[in-house]
Amino acid sequence: MRPTGWRAWVTLAVVILLFGTVLLVSDGRAPDPTPLPGPPQDAPRVLVAMGDSTISGEGAGEYEEGTDGEDGNWCHRSRHASIHQTGLETIDRTFNLACSGAPSPQVGLGDVEQYTEPSQAERLAAIAAGNRVAAVVVGAGANDEPAFSHVLDACVEAWTGRGEPCGESVGPEWSQRVDKMVPKLVRALEDIRTVMSNAGYEESDYQLIVQSYAAPVGPNVADGLQDLSGCPFRSDDLRWVQRDAVPVLTAGVREAAARVGARFLDLSRAGIGHEACSNERDQSTEWFRRLAVKWDDLQHEDRATHALQESFHPNATGHEQIGGCLGEFLYTPDQAAACLAGEGGDLHPASSVGP
Repeated sequence: MRPTGWRAWVTLAVVILLFGTVLLVSDGRAPDPTPLPGPPQDAPRVLVAMGDSTISGEGAGEYEEGTDGEDGNWCHRSRHASIHQTGLETIDRTFNLACSGAPSPQVGLGDVEQYTEPSQAERLAAIAAGNRVAAVVVGAGANDEPAFSHVLDACVEAWTGRGEPCGESVGPEWSQRVDKMVPKLVRALEDIRTVMSNAGYEESDYQLIVQSYAAPVGPNVADGLQDLSGCPFRSDDLRWVQRDAVPVLTAGVREAAARVGARFLDLSRAGIGHEACSNERDQSTEWFRRLAVKWDDLQHEDRATHALQESFHPNATGHEQIGGCLGEFLYTPDQAAACLAGEGGDLHPASSVGP
């Protein structure tokens, strides 16, 4: 029997009160946090480079003030670095956070320093907050377990007769070194994702591009240059670097990029025909530095140990070529591409990244 009269009104009031209490209990969570601001809409559109010497501009000269040994900073960020050479009219500014010799942990978040500089990812946060980041381009990993620059040093040592060929001494463990590198690079890339997310960016708001490494030397050394005048490497080591070491390193970097959903730009064959010491008569056709010695630096104790630092890195022309390929890649739909020479000899992104 339904309640009538005043009892019905009391019953209805109790039901309403109980229902409201249920709503309060079921919806008793804390208020939603203040939404993140998102990427600035009207701010300058920018590109950011992060990583090590292959992207900082080592070897290209004209280094930014404060990065050429001042107070122990040898990051060698060049005004000719590839990030500044994309030729994109839609980009207002480019930032170079890369530092020569940087390991993956210094690219990511944490306390690791490189040549006095703190985390690159922490510096990215400030850029992302004040600018609209269109893309973050990362070149890193070789300074982790692979220690690629030290391997090249070992190759030179082998040429002098003071060690085994680096293909024999390092080759058997090279794949294992690269395998150990991959999770470190993944963590650095995840840190970059975290920084961008904390700044309010969705992954679709920007591009994360990971680039691999080019072979700076190859087996086709010009006559008379396979010595201290240019490229002091054994012939078997030259073949190992180009045909084994760089491809395996490239596969590791590609794997790291895939794990975080980043785009991948393969540079492993970008320098073929333009390696250091590939042209006896016209060095301007080479896109990589030969054995380079800053003789004046040898006279100063604080600079002497860095006198050969530019050796076997892309020169200004090499960075210009890589930058042009990168700029084109930014506006393609491909998840991955390889920088290969086109009919005119310049680098362009090709959708195939296979060998």
